[in-house]
Amino acid sequence: MRQIILDTEATGLDPALGHRIIEIAAVEMVNRRFTERHYHQYINPERDIEAGAIEVHGITLEFLADKPKFADVAKDFLEFVAGAELIIHNAPFDVGFLNHELALMQLPPIEESCSVITDTLKMAKGLHPGKRNSLDALCERYQVDNSARTLHGAVLDARLLAEVYLSMTRGQDSLLMDMGESTSPLLDGSVEMGAIELLVVRATAGELAAHAQQLEDIDKASKGACLWKKLETAG
Repeated sequence: MRQIILDTEATGLDPALGHRIIEIAAVEMVNRRFTERHYHQYINPERDIEAGAIEVHGITLEFLADKPKFADVAKDFLEFVAGAELIIHNAPFDVGFLNHELALMQLPPIEESCSVITDTLKMAKGLHPGKRNSLDALCERYQVDNSARTLHGAVLDARLLAEVYLSMTRGQDSLLMDMGESTSPLLDGSVEMGAIELLVVRATAGELAAHAQQLEDIDKASKGACLWKKLETAG
């Protein structure tokens, strides 16, 4: 099971107003374990960045002046995420920006590369209705250290979100054991049935008597319709 935890930063809040992506970070997990693979890219948006957005992520147009444009990195990004489940906090925001960038290149939406997109904000609202479910709030709730998060940054946010997601879905760990590491013969199909000695525990005389009395009581209450008693008599 390959999952990509993704975060983006942008010049503003609404791609419909012409705002663009300026940073993408994606962290890979396979079978709920971090791999050594990740994707990170700053992007020149070819437009101004709103002052309010700079206050959030601290990224300036001057810093991005020599960075590649989205069209220059789209191929590598799509190859990295292809076929994986995307895990995003407030997915409609990031997906909206990604699809806007892809549409400018006349490319299909991200859903065609990643058919499963999990919104951890929606998940958190279901688990904790009526509570704050920002990434910072979830880090505090699940005791994920976010002390380094003084500004929003895609790399750090993606890693923190991955830790939060693992905490929110911890019950799934037992379902995703690495079968290759198991030493149980029952899991690898190599067991020889003749080598297994089955332990048979027989009912005591008292337990048999109690069972017979229970059947008599059921038979009497059902006016002779106790199926178990008829089957035992037939046997």
